[in-house]
Amino acid sequence: MKQQPTPSRQDSAPEGRVAAHAPGRAPDGLDAVNVEEAEAALVAHYSRLVRLAYLVLPHGGDRDRRVRAAHAVTQRALPRRRTGTPPLPLPGPRGHLEADGPGYAGLRVQVLRQALAVAGGRWRRPGPLPQVWGVRLAPRSGGAAESALDRELAELSAAGRAAYVLRALERMTPAEVHRTLEAAGVRDPEVAAVEADEVTAPGTVRGRSLLESPEFDACALQARPTDLIRRRQHGRALLAAGVAVVVCGALLGLPGQGWGPQGAAAPPYAENAAARAAMDPARLTVSSPTAWKSAAREDFAAWPARGNRVGDTALLRRALAVWARPGPRVKVAATPGTAAGPAAGPPQLLFAGTVDHAAVVLLHDGQRLVRYAEAADGSTDAGAALDFARTDGAQGASAAVLVVGRTARNVRYLTAPWASSVRLVDLLKPGAPGERLAVDAQGVTAPAPSPGPSGGCDSWPALRTDGALLTDLGETTPVRLTYGTPLAPDAVDGPEGQAAWARTACQLPALRGLGVQSVNAWPFARQALPGGAGTASWLCARAETWRGPGSRTLSVFQAPAPSGQPYATGAVTAAAAGGRACGPRAPRVLAGVLWKSGDGAWWLLAAGSREVTSIAATGGVRGGAAGRLLSLRVPAGSHAQLTGRLSGGGRIDGLG
Repeated sequence: MKQQPTPSRQDSAPEGRVAAHAPGRAPDGLDAVNVEEAEAALVAHYSRLVRLAYLVLPHGGDRDRRVRAAHAVTQRALPRRRTGTPPLPLPGPRGHLEADGPGYAGLRVQVLRQALAVAGGRWRRPGPLPQVWGVRLAPRSGGAAESALDRELAELSAAGRAAYVLRALERMTPAEVHRTLEAAGVRDPEVAAVEADEVTAPGTVRGRSLLESPEFDACALQARPTDLIRRRQHGRALLAAGVAVVVCGALLGLPGQGWGPQGAAAPPYAENAAARAAMDPARLTVSSPTAWKSAAREDFAAWPARGNRVGDTALLRRALAVWARPGPRVKVAATPGTAAGPAAGPPQLLFAGTVDHAAVVLLHDGQRLVRYAEAADGSTDAGAALDFARTDGAQGASAAVLVVGRTARNVRYLTAPWASSVRLVDLLKPGAPGERLAVDAQGVTAPAPSPGPSGGCDSWPALRTDGALLTDLGETTPVRLTYGTPLAPDAVDGPEGQAAWARTACQLPALRGLGVQSVNAWPFARQALPGGAGTASWLCARAETWRGPGSRTLSVFQAPAPSGQPYATGAVTAAAAGGRACGPRAPRVLAGVLWKSGDGAWWLLAAGSREVTSIAATGGVRGGAAGRLLSLRVPAGSHAQLTGRLSGGGRIDGLG
């Protein structure tokens, strides 16, 4: 990645990150679109919009249904009335589409929004799909390259496919892709862009995008007959099915029958055996109180069911019903990449009890942790809360603590049955022993202070349990903090690790809401500062998520602390979303910063990990150095890009 040092207005030592060039200005977006203008754009570019919907919709399975859904999504993108200015400037069409005005850009966002809603199961009233009786429709088959690309797209999320298609088919810049995804309702466009970057199949052949091939053209179709014998059987069964629907509808409408509204739960969405089993409290999986002692792994499957309301069938039934079909008064939150749909079968019960002024139920379905909360008296007038979190492969320290209750300033944790000690420590005071945090018979801790929001960092509370260090970043699963090389991160138990986190903890607010599983702090270099100003430390903090993609990497420059501040917070010099830097697959990094010395001179400082054998600065600054450290005196306001050479002969770009 490119890096450019940028001067600060302050006289303090660290000076921001080595910045990248600002993206170019995007084309103007929609000002106002009426039905006639949108209809003209729809007619002119119908096949392109259908292709866009076909590529974003879920891949695999029945291509006939996917084709018909793509046409339905496109046809319903036409506005019914004149619309005002959109919340974001939308990039215009490319190439031969530019002369057609804003109509196409507005329709494209509508098509994306509806296709993403279908993929996420949020299309409440899709209506009937276009019907073609007696034949099945599918695009023409492409070659090996098209098939390989289709397989990779099928593995992405819908948002990731949308990011890839906007870039490869619509030829948008990264900034335009980001704004268009935001306008289409994507919560985290950066994660979608990272997913799109991971596609390895070739996207072009002879300069032409593979997405423009007949393989993905849902308007150029081949027709094949359906199963004729089965069609006749379906015809004979149609009348009997109609009678059954009428009878069942009457029975479900009787008082006390069926799965009608239950408090905060929405109306029923399904009536099948698996759905009913997942909503039956009697079928919940419950581990014995001593199962964890003989379990092969220390994970959530070994947790017993605890809490003073484990036997409250009414509470459990409400929690399961709301999970299956949350109503409009339910506040649903999910970490990025976490499906918020119902359970495939009966989940495991971890906790059911009263915590402060709320009744809380914790459930686990093997991949997700679900927290349901309502008023302690069972009233759902004020609604309920439903939180989803990924827990893929959690074991050991990652399955040692959960957040069971949260207030404005405090948080209560539920500890694993094998947790022998829980202490509350302050990361900003590494020398202090901390204090013992009381845990009741149900495994619930006494209230502990929550880490402060960004903007204030006088302290940073964390839990130390059986050697592991964990902290709360606003989600149901606390984040584990480690220290050491990316190949062998270790517990934060020595003075060096504690001092490193004391100077890094205040950067953790940047990782809130990302579904982070762990953060490792790795000191990769030390550098003598010009003019005898002491020695600075370079540290890389990498956050790994539960879902895999979406990692974050920060390079932190830690200059000598001012007098009386032994653990002053370091300065973030670069940040990267995704990538492999500072991780086990690429345990190396190069970073730089613009630093102002005590005599007012500006210096470009850079450092690399042990594999870096030389560093070069280009762009607004020219210079280099053998080895993994660089110090160049530069004019204020300089810009530069950093590159390095590795001992194995490869090249590394500066983080950013």
